[in-house]
Amino acid sequence: MSLIEGFENIIRENEPLAPYTSLRIGGVAEFLAEPNDLDQLQALVQRFASAGKSIRLLGGGSNVLVRDEGVAGLVILLSAPAFCQMKCDGEQVLVGGGVKLSHFVSLAVGNGFVGPENLVGIPGTVGGALHENTGVQGSDIGTWLRSADVMTLQGEIKTRKLEDLQFAYRESSLNELAILNARFEFDRSDAGELTRRMQKNWIVTKSNQPGIDQCSAYVFKDHGGESAKQLIERAGLKGARIGGVQVSNQHANFFIADPATSSDDVLRLIDLVRNQVSDRLDIDLTLGLQVW
Repeated sequence: MSLIEGFENIIRENEPLAPYTSLRIGGVAEFLAEPNDLDQLQALVQRFASAGKSIRLLGGGSNVLVRDEGVAGLVILLSAPAFCQMKCDGEQVLVGGGVKLSHFVSLAVGNGFVGPENLVGIPGTVGGALHENTGVQGSDIGTWLRSADVMTLQGEIKTRKLEDLQFAYRESSLNELAILNARFEFDRSDAGELTRRMQKNWIVTKSNQPGIDQCSAYVFKDHGGESAKQLIERAGLKGARIGGVQVSNQHANFFIADPATSSDDVLRLIDLVRNQVSDRLDIDLTLGLQVW
């Protein structure tokens, strides 16, 4: 039996991954799948796991660099409606892992739920945000999580409850293959006031980041009390360039890539920035960008 037999309608072979990432560079996936529902996802993962194939989940692609050589094995997108549902239940919200973070923020703010208004302007999906414990201004998404349904690399479905979960700065214990659903709980406030706060945050965030028309990615984790942006600027690296990739002049922790840039140029610029910050400031930057 062929590895993709029965899945031909949801799997594409040698599919370019660049359009699915914010850097918009890199090679192809050996197999790219967009399952229609949970049963299909589970059967797909179990098939590839039993064959010993690598399996990865791609969310919004905002923190992923795909090497030019491409990715062996299976890459999964949870873009189908079955993985993108949201439902309010009192002070709680049940959210699918494939939901765009921006949609989650809008729903929360519209219902008067306090906290997510600070996440406005951050790209990606809810599942990806939970994997990385995305946050800003002291508001991490893990703060409001109460439970999560996850799928392991072997295709098992498990529920992770609050007492099982650990969150730290840009880290979480939710390290399974996929977050299927997440249940959050919030305090309430006036929706109008939260909307005004969200709009203010949006203006500030967008004024400090590259435009959506640019091929860009946020690269390093912040270091203690000083942001990676500040450290890169102090090291004199704002605007530094290798090949077709440049440290943004607008926000030094964003790299901007020219069309058709090599992923090797991005990796070389990462090494340059890391080495220069280490040499000049005696601080080691930690990579936040995932390299596939």
